[in-house]
Amino acid sequence: MTRADYIRGACILPGLGLMLLCAFVATQRVASQGQNWPPSANGSERANTSNVDGQQIFESRCAGCHGLDGRGGERAPDIATSEKTQRRSDDELSRIIASGVPGSGMPAFGSLGSSLKNVVAYLRQLQGKEDSAKFPGDVKRGRELFYGKPRCSQCHGIAGSGGFIASELGGFGANRSADQIREAIVKPTSANRLGGKMIVKTRDGKEYVGVVRNEDNFSLQLQTLDGAFLLLQKSELASILRSPDSLMPADYAATLSHDELNDLISFLMSAARGAKGQAGTNKKPDDDDEEEEEE
Repeated sequence: MTRADYIRGACILPGLGLMLLCAFVATQRVASQGQNWPPSANGSERANTSNVDGQQIFESRCAGCHGLDGRGGERAPDIATSEKTQRRSDDELSRIIASGVPGSGMPAFGSLGSSLKNVVAYLRQLQGKEDSAKFPGDVKRGRELFYGKPRCSQCHGIAGSGGFIASELGGFGANRSADQIREAIVKPTSANRLGGKMIVKTRDGKEYVGVVRNEDNFSLQLQTLDGAFLLLQKSELASILRSPDSLMPADYAATLSHDELNDLISFLMSAARGAKGQAGTNKKPDDDDEEEEEE
């Protein structure tokens, strides 16, 4: 060996030793990480997700098919607003997620282990049930308000009791949080409501206020605030005023206290829950024969 070869070997050996040391450290790090990813029963790797947030799991495992909002897509159905899914208990939903649905494309996520409850809890948020399950006020006082001071029942009905001019509110609180219901009450013009307010005057001086239910070039059918239907010929009308405002009063934020709004919200939530319970008792025995294809 020449002197030059000896010098080159002396320079290479320290570098090679450093590379081997780095490789050993990396190997130990991978092995340490592997302790947090124990193999599942079928030999595949499984993540230790016991402390992982339900939203994180949903967005990484479920949203690709069910959508980030849970309302479905081309590959999977709506599990946020679907009444069938909402009726299921937390245990049922956990079982479906863990076992999957054979033949439907829904895989099993049993590897999530104790994190299943976190996923179900997040799904309840998407369904508007996490906070809405807790009534912010008193249901009994809210019922008294609905049929009393704010005069809600003059236009709205619940379970056949109340007015007919506005939408039926029996199921209004089913998929909405307390804050969403509050927003609809205090800011009615921002809500999506059927029909616009109309004020018509006849040539003989009579005035009617209500909602147009049908209209053509020659006539219109008006439902007045007391629920009556009038068929009016346009040739007999002196004026027709279409108002952008909702029939619902826009001053509830001022005329109702914070506690009264909470009571009214609680009554609407309770009424929706009662309507769902009644629907469940009246359900035909074979209503659930279609297995969990929705999930």
